[in-house]
Amino acid sequence: MIVKTRKYKLPTGTYIKMGMLNTLRQQWWVFLIAIAICCGYFIIPNMWWFIGTGIALVLYLLFWLIQFAGVTQLDQTKMLFEKLSYEITSQQVLIKLNERQGMPLKWDQIKRAQAGKDHYLLVVNKAQLIYLPFKIFKTDNERKFVGTILKRKGFIKE
Repeated sequence: MIVKTRKYKLPTGTYIKMGMLNTLRQQWWVFLIAIAICCGYFIIPNMWWFIGTGIALVLYLLFWLIQFAGVTQLDQTKMLFEKLSYEITSQQVLIKLNERQGMPLKWDQIKRAQAGKDHYLLVVNKAQLIYLPFKIFKTDNERKFVGTILKRKGFIKE
């Protein structure tokens, strides 16, 4: 079965939000490092442990925010933010710009997938995300079929 979706344009704000959440899920251990540095207070009691760690953590988050905001401005990634449709099968995801132009993406190129309340998120790499809101599927059965494919491929646990 081939699932053909409606055309969808990914808003830059949604991309930045999903990219940041994905990065924070991947790099959760950074917060453990921040807590460990704050524990230096017990060795040498000084508020600068907390201030310095807070500044470093804010700069780290700002770095990633700038990275994702910058991706939205690059010419190389403008295609991610155009109106695209998708053809999803059990072999691949075909990203289509129009009827003649498209790019196949094999399932083994996708590192991770997540099912949200109203979307599927396919992670190709840190900067390339495929956001599939449920509203782009024509029927509920198509959405469920994509969920079944993601479960079979081992991306989503039940």
